[in-house]
Amino acid sequence: YFTNYFLHHTDVTIDLANNKLKFHEANSEPWTITLVDTGPNSMTGGRIRRIRAYLDPGEPFCLTYGDGVADVDVSATVAFHKKQKKLATMTVVTPPGRFGAAVLDGDRVVSFQEKPHGDGGKINAGFFVCEPKVLEYIAGDQTVWEQEPLNNLSKDGQLLAWVHDGFWQPMD
Repeated sequence: YFTNYFLHHTDVTIDLANNKLKFHEANSEPWTITLVDTGPNSMTGGRIRRIRAYLDPGEPFCLTYGDGVADVDVSATVAFHKKQKKLATMTVVTPPGRFGAAVLDGDRVVSFQEKPHGDGGKINAGFFVCEPKVLEYIAGDQTVWEQEPLNNLSKDGQLLAWVHDGFWQPMD
C-alpha cells in the first residue's frame, strides 16, 4: 500500500533497459513507515513488542489496529501525550448505537430512535501514542495488549485518555 501510495504521489523515471528507477520530486507526506513481520501467532502485545529495534528510545510512537476509520487529530493527540508525561495515551470514543431502540408500554411502542448514540461510556478507539517504555509491560508474543499491559498501565497511573468526539467507525 505505502509503496504504491508513494509511487502515485511522486514523479518517476523508469529505465527498463537498465533496470533503474529514478525518483524525482515527491508530493507525498514526510512520513517514515516501517513494516514488520510479527509472525502469524503473535498477539497484539507481542506485535508491539517486536518493533522495539525500530523505535527511537527518546521518542513516543503511534500505533493503531488498522481496523477503524476516524478523523482523530494525531498531532494534537501527540502534543497532549507529550505534555502529560505518561507512558501511554489511548484515544477513547463514545460508540454509536448499533441498533434501533424501542421503548415499550406493554406491546405498544411509545418511542423509537434509530441507532441512538451509545450509553455515554467510553471505549478504546484503537489509536495510541506510547513511550518505548510501554514495551516493559509486554511479556512476550502471547501477551494481549488490551489485557495485562493496558490494565497495568492504568493501575500504575500511566495510561491517559484522549477523548475524541469526532467521526469514528469500526470496521469489524
